[in-house]
Amino acid sequence: MLSKTGIHALTAMAALAELRPGAFAGAADIAREIGAPPNYLGKLLRTLADAGLLESQKGKGGGFRMARDPAKVTLAEVLEPIEHISRWTGCFLGGVRCSDDSACAVHERWKRVRDVYLSFLEETTVADLTNSASRTPAPASKEKP
Repeated sequence: MLSKTGIHALTAMAALAELRPGAFAGAADIAREIGAPPNYLGKLLRTLADAGLLESQKGKGGGFRMARDPAKVTLAEVLEPIEHISRWTGCFLGGVRCSDDSACAVHERWKRVRDVYLSFLEETTVADLTNSASRTPAPASKEKP
């Protein structure tokens, strides 16, 4: 449901959330940690800094760090400058006048899915990504006999 860029943004934010307070991490280091191309991730991190989610510092010891407490930064806030999720309120089929009063063929079903998905993004924080990653074991692989 998310673009590769959106996934990289979330994993980079989770990595930055795990830094010790006051520390910065370089884009290349984060890229190596999450498996993203360094130049691409650098531009993505600058986008997140422009959105006020990250602080950046140039020079030795510089890089990026969270601008706010990870427990107060929602996934919706991280994804908005990249995925433009606020636009998802529109018609699934691209109709201009789709609404509760003038619905397209899938309006009600899309509205239910969209609302649950947006609620998840608005209620889940960057801190949740780091906490759940350390608590949730990987699923066991199922091999055929």
